[in-house]
Amino acid sequence: MSLRLLIDEDSQAKRLVIFLKNAGHDVITVNEAELSGKFDDEVMDYARQNGRIVLTRNYDDFQELHNANPVHPGILVVYQDGSPSKDMSHQTIVKAIANLESSEIPLANQFFALNHWNYGASPSLLCRSNFIGRVI
Repeated sequence: MSLRLLIDEDSQAKRLVIFLKNAGHDVITVNEAELSGKFDDEVMDYARQNGRIVLTRNYDDFQELHNANPVHPGILVVYQDGSPSKDMSHQTIVKAIANLESSEIPLANQFFALNHWNYGASPSLLCRSNFIGRVI
């Protein structure tokens, strides 16, 4: 399955974009969408209007946007804490997306932390229906 992704300003490394495209995803960056420097709500509006899932490292702001209006194509967040042993590489981000896709959990209107889809935890146990879109 191929995802239609909008890569946020904080995540648009050229290597990541190349890896995502090589994995078969339809990828556009905020720069390509002429959204560079725009507020996060404008990025989210673009994603809604164009049917694109947002990939970002900006957990706090996009969690807030999701809570305010949970109707969107999906939000994928990568937590980074500056620890090389914990932070996800470009390859592991692509792998985590593949793991999430293979779970067949609907992505629309959901908020997922990709880190949970990378480290061997069972994807079916990571999403509870009473926490809509919230990966625990």
